[in-house]
Amino acid sequence: MVFPEGHPKKRLGQHFLKDPNTARIMAAGVEKSDVVLEVGPGRGFLTSFLAQRAGFVHAVELDADVIPALRKTVAEHENVAIHEGDALAFDYSALDPQPNKLAANLPYNIASLLVLRLLEEVGSIERLRFMVQIEVARRMAAKRGTKDYAAYAVLVQLLARVEVVHRISPRVFDPPPRVWSAVVDMLRKEPPEDYPHVKEFVISAFRSRRKRLANNLPEPARSEAPAALESLGYGPDARAEEIRPEDFVALREALSERF
Repeated sequence: MVFPEGHPKKRLGQHFLKDPNTARIMAAGVEKSDVVLEVGPGRGFLTSFLAQRAGFVHAVELDADVIPALRKTVAEHENVAIHEGDALAFDYSALDPQPNKLAANLPYNIASLLVLRLLEEVGSIERLRFMVQIEVARRMAAKRGTKDYAAYAVLVQLLARVEVVHRISPRVFDPPPRVWSAVVDMLRKEPPEDYPHVKEFVISAFRSRRKRLANNLPEPARSEAPAALESLGYGPDARAEEIRPEDFVALREALSERF
């Protein structure tokens, strides 16, 4: 199918921002000393706001059909580099200069995977400020003991301070999505030592939410987990959804010889 120039595509999760007030919210905190990464710039509405404030903007766009409209929008800004590519497979280490901030209206269908990838792999990005579906934002910022608290929330919160700072109406997008969105602000934290093994442990702990955390672990860690949980102030039958993010690190350390 051939789309008109700049036409949003549902299969790519495209909902283009059109509201200047929301663009200003997204660009808040961007300064001339910043190099900003924008993923999914679309027609460039937010890109132009970022370019006016940042020292440099890297805009990564998958949709070749929208790039002509994007180039027109940012033509007067010499501090914008447009990169055509898949954000989930993009080589961010090749960007020059390296970005220290993310500001983006993220495509709905890749937002969760992309945010975790950027936190895990692109260490130069110190702050991330982006829009996602409000349900996704809640999963990122979920507190222990809630239905949204899962392995994903633990991993994100081990890598960043997470705050949902604004609710965004569907009316500010073209086309308007069927759900509300939210602006999420993340400030990178120092990752736990041996993060890859911590990640493996967290995913294992949440394998079945109805089971005790200990029962989700392989032997011999399973038999030693109750005592380790009690040493951290939890009951021996605690489930993964009860455990603070930082306590997963301590629990894994206590069981490191068994897991």
